[in-house]
Amino acid sequence: QVPLVESGGGPVQAGGSLRLSCAAPGRTLSNYIMGWFRQAPGKEREFVASIRTGGVTYYADSVKGRFTISRDNAKVTVYLQMNNLKPEDTAVYSCAAATGLLTIQGMRRSENYHDWGQGTQVTVSS
Repeated sequence: QVPLVESGGGPVQAGGSLRLSCAAPGRTLSNYIMGWFRQAPGKEREFVASIRTGGVTYYADSVKGRFTISRDNAKVTVYLQMNNLKPEDTAVYSCAAATGLLTIQGMRRSENYHDWGQGTQVTVSS
């Protein structure tokens, strides 16, 4: 198991930016596929972005061009830079870890991720 901890959420006005962080204290994330998912009240969890161990990234159409997923050089932290935030981005954002070989479609499916953080709330006001 990988104990994941997210940080960086909070309130922000529409058009603003936030950077979310995801780390596993005392461990490196270099061997894991990492993903960010979000869940808004009354809605199902949805894919936001993911990154392979080699750095290839994937995004939901709704965030493409506004959000960027990345790893730090030491590969102990995964980030989600969120720019030009919109009220519809309001949700609890969770990071997750996966192992193995995933297809492009598999990178977007929450059931392929085996460890999850508790989530961090992002609230975008208009």
